[in-house]
Amino acid sequence: MFGPDFNKGKGLLPAIVQDFETNEVLMLAYVNSEAWQKTLETGKATYWSRSRNSLWVKGETSGNVQIVKEILIDCDSDTLLFKVEQKGGAACHTGYQSCFYRRISGGKEEIIGKKIFDPRDVYK
Repeated sequence: MFGPDFNKGKGLLPAIVQDFETNEVLMLAYVNSEAWQKTLETGKATYWSRSRNSLWVKGETSGNVQIVKEILIDCDSDTLLFKVEQKGGAACHTGYQSCFYRRISGGKEEIIGKKIFDPRDVYK
């Protein structure tokens, strides 16, 4: 079988997103068959937004698009890994380079990520 098995996960599969150059984990999103096809057709990371219940091209609003450089699929064909070139420097809608910008240690939360933009200026 070639490609993801969308019969698993009720048609929605997780996509781990990494920076192509640094391997930093940028985010986790979900892909359905339509998002998968759009990603393959355009080369831009396209996801399924569970909150909006619609397709979502990363960076459509912010300009911080993800150009897909490589796609890996796990052994069960139900998880994807997108290695991307992150345009604009920020993957997170909160303005951080990565969605994983907070560390929990000793019962406390610490901001460890780099903030690239103020979301109030981008999402008006």
